[in-house]
Amino acid sequence: MPCPTCGHRKARRECPALGKAICSVCCGTKRLVEIPCPSGCAYLASAREHPAAAVRRQQARDLAILLPALQHLTERQHHLFFLFQSVIARHQPGGLSRLVDADVAEAAGALASTLDTAARGVIYEQAPQSRVAQALVAEMQALLAQAREQGVTIAESDAATVLRTIEQGAKDAGPWREGDAAYLELMARLLSVARAADAPRREAAPAGPLIIT
Repeated sequence: MPCPTCGHRKARRECPALGKAICSVCCGTKRLVEIPCPSGCAYLASAREHPAAAVRRQQARDLAILLPALQHLTERQHHLFFLFQSVIARHQPGGLSRLVDADVAEAAGALASTLDTAARGVIYEQAPQSRVAQALVAEMQALLAQAREQGVTIAESDAATVLRTIEQGAKDAGPWREGDAAYLELMARLLSVARAADAPRREAAPAGPLIIT
């Protein structure tokens, strides 16, 4: 029986999240990225306790690429960075479009410019040309609005600094770039690791605001 997620490898693992069997490759690569694995999944628990050597090497490479870009951010800005990245990871363009690094760079740069001018007391909205980037900007603006509705103070300058970091990362993938979504794939892997590490704490803790003040 072929795997329902990739369509060509044999489905050998029962996936409790999807309610059907999938192949081991999809289980390993889409875990907590595209598949919302429950905490009781045996494959998820095993991966947390005994990550494969290849996975550990990939995580080390990803961190080595990302950390230099984040060193200048404050603790609050780090938190904003991963909140924005979560929005980007969830974004689903309409129709036949797909999100690529260029869309991320354009959206982050446009919203950063808008926030830069707002910080100087000037109201001017910089709109990206790409429709995919426009939709992504709207989702990131919604994140900021939701956080502020919860009583969280977010300085335009902090958000702009974080968005410039995202813009630069999506533009300057460097020698590791492969394809037009290399930055997105890197961040998906890191967010998967972060979600897996944070899952036990989130399950035990009550729901709270988006950003800790």
